[in-house]
Amino acid sequence: MTATLQAFQEGFPSYLVWTGTSAALLLISSSVYILLTPWRELALVKAGNGSAGLALAGAILGLAIPIAACLASSVSLLDLLIWGTVALLLQLISYRVIDMLLSEIPRRIQNDEAGAAIVLISAKISVALLLAAGLWDPELQRI
Repeated sequence: MTATLQAFQEGFPSYLVWTGTSAALLLISSSVYILLTPWRELALVKAGNGSAGLALAGAILGLAIPIAACLASSVSLLDLLIWGTVALLLQLISYRVIDMLLSEIPRRIQNDEAGAAIVLISAKISVALLLAAGLWDPELQRI
C-alpha cells in the first residue's frame, strides 16, 4: 500500500469524527436559533418569503463560521467541543441582542423586505467573523 493510501486509511476515521462533531454542533445550534427567533422563519420560507430564507441562510452561515474556526484550530476533540460550544453560545446570545436592537426587523422580514434581511445577515456574519478571530491563540499558533 502506498504512503498516501495508508495515510488516508489512518486519517479518514478521525476526519469523519471531527467533521461529524462539527456538523452536529451546527445542527444543534441552528435548531436552537430557529426556536429563539421572534418569527417563524421556516414557515415563512415554506410560504415563499425570500427575505426569511435570506435571514435564515445568513444565520446558519454565521453559526458555521465560528464552528469552522474551532475545527481548524482545535488540538483535541474535547477542545473542539468546548470552544465550539462557547462560540455558538456567544453567537446565539449576540443574535438575540441583534434581534432586540433591530426590533423592527422581524416585521419587515415577515413583509418580505429584502433590505431588512440583508442588514440582519451582515450583522450576524460580522459577529461570527469576530468570534472566529477571537479563537486565535498566538501562543498555540491556533488558526
